[in-house]
Amino acid sequence: MPTEISPVPTRLSVEVTPNFTPFVVNPSPTSEPSPLNLVVDINPLTGLPPSNPVLLERRPLAIKISNYPRAIRPQYGLTLADQVFEYYIEWGDTRFIAVFYGNDSKQVGPVRSGRFFDEHVARMFQAFLVFNFADPREWNYLKESDLYPYLVIPGCVDCVGPPFFVSNSSNLPDERHLTNYFDTTRFSEYIAKKGVNNSRQFIRNGFFSELIPGSDLRVNRIYTFYSPEDYSYWEYHKQTKKYLRFQETITVNSEAGIPETYAPLMDAATSQQVNAQNVVVLYVSHTFANKFNAEDEVYNINLVDGGLAYVFRDGIVIPARWARPDKDQPLILTTLDGDPLFLRPGRTFYEVIGVTSTMQQDADRWRFEFQTP
Repeated sequence: MPTEISPVPTRLSVEVTPNFTPFVVNPSPTSEPSPLNLVVDINPLTGLPPSNPVLLERRPLAIKISNYPRAIRPQYGLTLADQVFEYYIEWGDTRFIAVFYGNDSKQVGPVRSGRFFDEHVARMFQAFLVFNFADPREWNYLKESDLYPYLVIPGCVDCVGPPFFVSNSSNLPDERHLTNYFDTTRFSEYIAKKGVNNSRQFIRNGFFSELIPGSDLRVNRIYTFYSPEDYSYWEYHKQTKKYLRFQETITVNSEAGIPETYAPLMDAATSQQVNAQNVVVLYVSHTFANKFNAEDEVYNINLVDGGLAYVFRDGIVIPARWARPDKDQPLILTTLDGDPLFLRPGRTFYEVIGVTSTMQQDADRWRFEFQTP
């Protein structure tokens, strides 16, 4: 059943002021493969064995998944992805880009259009980028880049094509941008026939440990308010050591007396509630290339260099920093002092927000409200 809340947050007593001065990670990891950091049959994105070791002998798939309109929910595949990034697209809406490596899913989606931000994820994981077309500005940028051989869109000429398929199980309007899905189990065979390089790439191992870092900060819920139309929270489930996702079901309207209202966000592929062992909030610069892009909110989300972050695992909170020293390797998370920060083995869900976004704490409830300059 949907739940209503009326949070009354208070400002965290210890504030961390955003500061994007370059910093040194201790120790500084290398991006060169070696027997010490390439562990056979351990997924570098989760710290866990894959469902099938053969799956690691390929490139990952970074797939765009819709979160709006609400009628497309429940989506398919979010509980089978290794890492998921949620970010603001435009007009109050967010979208997911989910990275599949250690698992496959016969149905992922609905697959939606590409954005500039997707380039960062595709490069970090050396992944195929799966999306359902894009605005001409973003499509022209992507197809003119060196990612072009690894772009996967329906009916693409001279680039990688299917396995897309149309499903209208939710009785949506017959629109391809709402009903297009992807089958990851058929992709490797298809790529082999196309002759595109799908060999295993070196991906630096993340830092994972079941040992819980020390922190006096506790969390039960993590709210992320992107807009009155698109907001959510994660609730910590102590028994499973996972965060469970709840998504908005109605648009907030304070003048009309309509509060935030939530329901569990489910995955139709597994019939599970969307969940993650780790939730990481990233503060990232959002800019526009020109005034025309600003008019219709075509953002450049600049996931480069580094910035502030909050890491949530095992019911604790760790103020942190993120860094991207190598464009073709995953993010590095550190403590504020620069020491490597260990995540719990499992799925990590990133909430990407602007650098001027606000954070408030009310006991064990943390609330982030998306803002950009």
